[in-house]
Amino acid sequence: MSAIDTIKETVAKNDVVLFMKGTKMMPQCGFSSRVAGVLNYMGIEYADVNVLADSEIRQGIKDFSDWPTIPQLYVKGEFVGGCDIVTEMTLSGELDQLLEAKGVAFDKAASEKIREANKEG
Repeated sequence: MSAIDTIKETVAKNDVVLFMKGTKMMPQCGFSSRVAGVLNYMGIEYADVNVLADSEIRQGIKDFSDWPTIPQLYVKGEFVGGCDIVTEMTLSGELDQLLEAKGVAFDKAASEKIREANKEG
């Protein structure tokens, strides 16, 4: 099975997938840590794929999404984005809307707390 086939299967079989450096319990870069932290805090069930464990997956996910950086978040087969996009969507409430539209369970109070803690001045 090619890396692309493995990626397609992973994205198809899991409602939420984070391709990241490291694992959700031990992220190995700041950007991966931030996205995993948001998902963990919001109580979202997700599969984590450590791209550092497989160089073919690491390159394959960039080709698959046509997105040059890692982490990459997928919800119900749809590419959502990387760290900056997920952060912006979390703070604007768009991530909540996407999760609700896709039927993915999350802790709404936790997402409100993230927004509250990040309000300007």
